[in-house]
Amino acid sequence: MGEFDNKEREEVFSKKVRAGKRTYFFDVKATRSGDYYLTLTESKKRLEDGVFVKHKIFLYKEDFEKFAEGLNETVEYIKNHQDVVEKRYEYSENHEGVANKNNEDFPY
Repeated sequence: MGEFDNKEREEVFSKKVRAGKRTYFFDVKATRSGDYYLTLTESKKRLEDGVFVKHKIFLYKEDFEKFAEGLNETVEYIKNHQDVVEKRYEYSENHEGVANKNNEDFPY
């Protein structure tokens, strides 16, 4: 029984968040003993070949508070040192995210 058993776990709850060129999946799954845990997956289409590349983090309930504290602290740091403007996306019929023309996803 290794870590890879989790690949076959059924989602208990799932939330999909589209954010421009990326999609985030927040999935609640259950261990064999019935404990819930969270997988956070980032999916982004690679420009060179159109393949979707996924990065996954497993977050267990005993770590929720520490994870949330760390995330909140780092987000607040950035907000206090730079302007942060959330992008608002509209989705076309083919579900591709379209940002305002002035808000392209380029590093500054």
